[in-house]
Amino acid sequence: MKTGINALLDIFITFFKIGSFTIGGGLAMIPLIERETVQNKGWIKEEEISDVISLCQSVPGVIAINISIFIGYRRAGLIGAFFAALGVILPSFLIIMLLSNILLKNYSNPYVQQIFAGAKVGVTALLAAVLIKLSRQIIKDAYSFTVAFCAFASVIVFGVHPFVVIGVGIILGIIYYNVFILGKVK
Repeated sequence: MKTGINALLDIFITFFKIGSFTIGGGLAMIPLIERETVQNKGWIKEEEISDVISLCQSVPGVIAINISIFIGYRRAGLIGAFFAALGVILPSFLIIMLLSNILLKNYSNPYVQQIFAGAKVGVTALLAAVLIKLSRQIIKDAYSFTVAFCAFASVIVFGVHPFVVIGVGIILGIIYYNVFILGKVK
């Protein structure tokens, strides 16, 4: 664990950069978080990132902030978590403060509408990329495919609350692990 000023500054700058260059919120930040923290910095291992994302998605709050807090804490304890969260939140806060009046006053302007339309398409592509990458890491057999498909259908088709789906997924994971991986039933 590194807690020096240089380590804290590195955490802050890394997450500030992620927060500055991602349009679309928490889920859209995941590819940048992964590239910066796994590939560029080596703070998280490739095989761990899907677990970090799953854990941070299952707790209340914005996933990008949750991930930044998790990684910041892992790097430098509570102060690292604070600097990581501040880094990822501050750009959005500043941008919203600067642009809210301009955009709201000019929302009906066709150029502003085109900007929003283009941003939506870009965010959709980023979310699709996250879905594909995560599914490749997580769906490795018929069991994981079946659970993922049923979870997807439960939320999209039947409107089941994601919290319920996550809870059922946890229970199924415990049962599957104990019965099929460990070969025992408690």
